Amino acid sequence: MFFVDTIEVAGLGNRSYLAGGERTAVAVDPPRDVDRVIAAAARRGVRISHVVETHVHNDYVTGGLELARLTGADYLVPAGARVSFARIPVRDGDVTALDTGLSLRALATPGHTPHHTSYVLEENGTAIAVFTGGSLLIGTVGRPDLVEPRLTEGLARAQHASARRLAAELPDETTVLPTHGFGSFCSSTQSSGGDTTIGKEKVSNEALTRDVDVFVADLLAGLDDVPAYYTHMGPANAAGPAPVDLTPPAVADAEEIAARLAAGEWVVDLRNRVAFAQGHVAGSFNFEAEGQLATYLAWLIPWGKPVTLLAESPEQLAAAQRELVRVGIDRPAAAATGGPADWLREGEAPAAFARATFADLAARSGDGVVVVDVRRASERSDGYVEGSVHIPIHALPRRLGEIPEGEVWVHCAGGMRAAIAASLLDAAGRDVVAVDDSFDEAGKAGLTVRTP
Repeated sequence: MFFVDTIEVAGLGNRSYLAGGERTAVAVDPPRDVDRVIAAAARRGVRISHVVETHVHNDYVTGGLELARLTGADYLVPAGARVSFARIPVRDGDVTALDTGLSLRALATPGHTPHHTSYVLEENGTAIAVFTGGSLLIGTVGRPDLVEPRLTEGLARAQHASARRLAAELPDETTVLPTHGFGSFCSSTQSSGGDTTIGKEKVSNEALTRDVDVFVADLLAGLDDVPAYYTHMGPANAAGPAPVDLTPPAVADAEEIAARLAAGEWVVDLRNRVAFAQGHVAGSFNFEAEGQLATYLAWLIPWGKPVTLLAESPEQLAAAQRELVRVGIDRPAAAATGGPADWLREGEAPAAFARATFADLAARSGDGVVVVDVRRASERSDGYVEGSVHIPIHALPRRLGEIPEGEVWVHCAGGMRAAIAASLLDAAGRDVVAVDDSFDEAGKAGLTVRTP
């Protein structure tokens, strides 16, 4: 008997896994908030005997080292990974016993990183699942450009070879369990679907259906921008992350919130974009707790700048803290809960801006409004509103000065990033309207949509 439990890390677009038998289990690529993994093991009534990493992660801070310390588990890390802490180095072909009849077999699968390793879960010597990390994903592979630019093409070719090795050596019915590919920017393209097998990938994954030269050319041509905070994740993981502290931050009153804004610090409002647009502390930024909070806040904020969190409830604040420690934003400088009435000094009025649809924008066509598209370049290549200014959301803070004078209507693909952008523009003193609508509606509304 065996089990595999999936631990979703939705905000980062990743998955971690707990797999084992009747008594013991292995944790694969655990998130930084390891209490979730410990709770999963407790529900199963098993001891975590092993923790394994498929690679040194570039998109999040691992909980592997801390989980191994807390549980006494063996910590397995690919031998080629350069790390500064004690671990058991794993090499191609190594077999680790997990439970009665259950074992892990290491397969070198370089490509996402030079040292990347997949782990085959075997029951009585038969492969039943493979933890592929950032190698073979659902319909795609992990991106090869996160280590060093000079290595990118070679790693792309290695991805092709690694995917084919997995397909050649494992039975078609083997379940494929990747870490990336569920919204993560570590994926070379975005995956679709929630489960797959080696057999399914053989007919749908371009790494397995196309020759290496065509595959590599298309892969490299399709790579999008890398989140800025990735620069800090690899070194943090190689050094050995510190334990997390999820206790509530110091409480900030209205005077302190104002003082932190005046000092140039970031004050982040976690409420939904509708509530923020209706009223907020002037100068604060809107990163919805329900969206990709960790990814976009970590991408946009100057690294190391103090951040104060404003939440509508203690529960929302606690969830945000958990999201942020996963990307190395460990302790907010301060926090407050409630609403603008609680966060503004006596006599201050909340700031606000309008929300609209693409139909509303079409009705204003010809009025000289400035339209700003904050989607990524890959999204814009599929179509854009004629005359719009393109500044991807992650570049907006440093390119605010490029936006022409006038009323700014800002849009993305669905509304979340437009809300972030509108808050940045509002804080900069611009007259802004957030288009809270699906881009699919732009053409239907009568706007002219062009393709490059």
